[in-house]
Amino acid sequence: MTDTCPLFASSGDLIADRRYHWALDHLACGDLAGAADILAQTVELAPNFAAAWFALGDIRDRLGDRSGAIAAFERARDADPPDRHGAGLQLARLGSGEPTPAMTEAYVRELFDQYAARYDAALIERLAYRGPAILYDAVESVMLGAGRRLHFGAMLDLGCGTGLAGTAFRPCVDWLVGVDLSPAMVARAASKGLYDRLVTTDLQGFLAAEAANAARYHLVVAADVFAYVNDLAPVTAAIARVLAPGGVLAFTVETHSGRGLKLLPTLRYAHGAAHARGAVENAGLPVLHWTEASVRTEKGAPVDGLVVVAGASAVHSRASGNPVPDGSPKPA
Repeated sequence: MTDTCPLFASSGDLIADRRYHWALDHLACGDLAGAADILAQTVELAPNFAAAWFALGDIRDRLGDRSGAIAAFERARDADPPDRHGAGLQLARLGSGEPTPAMTEAYVRELFDQYAARYDAALIERLAYRGPAILYDAVESVMLGAGRRLHFGAMLDLGCGTGLAGTAFRPCVDWLVGVDLSPAMVARAASKGLYDRLVTTDLQGFLAAEAANAARYHLVVAADVFAYVNDLAPVTAAIARVLAPGGVLAFTVETHSGRGLKLLPTLRYAHGAAHARGAVENAGLPVLHWTEASVRTEKGAPVDGLVVVAGASAVHSRASGNPVPDGSPKPA
């Protein structure tokens, strides 16, 4: 998701704001050098204009001016501590500072809030996204192979977005909970009438609260979510604490042929196979299904990915009953 409109927040100076938009007009016409000149004048007028600094960094990068781009992105980061533009990620991509920083909540929220209205169409029509369908098939294979029917009492859709995974799994769950950081995405999910409970918050905070309330889920799905998480270990450990006995975690993640973590040019994270497997197994969740598969394309080319299903060994038993998480009203 790299084609969102530039995030704009007024500098408080009307002339600087006008110059910023003038620069974007030049950029739209392909005049990168002219846009850079106007933005340089803009930040002289408004030295703390984060949007202008970020746009200047982006244009300098396109012009091959790496040092100039780094300087501009640093000023954008300093002018906007929540880093809603993702300047820290751009600096990492350019080899300056921390190589694999965590994405700030403000950046992820703004990114998806901007994208929400066209998310479904963009993913399915332009990026050939099929993550939920692939995850459904993987979970079905694991359950049927264990002699269990494909039915769950309670499912948690982590990073539920607009509800694409919820749509795929709703027919086989009694109680469906979705959580996402973006209010606009959650609003889209709510409009589909799929979820019994929707929460707008960060994943780690939500999982910690659910664990404290002794909530238990029989299926946790994270479709195309971990590409925005730099370290999988904390989140897989938190998921393990809310899984019911015999519960299952199913997720997709982008990958690469090397080891460890890699920040891609798309500003998404790719996790090496050993890193992903280690995060799951160290959380006490043995891998039950592991497949290399592309769940989306980027510029027409398949994106390397992994499809993983993991869970306590009890998944192989014929445990009866799938209670709804503690504290949640029982479905009708």
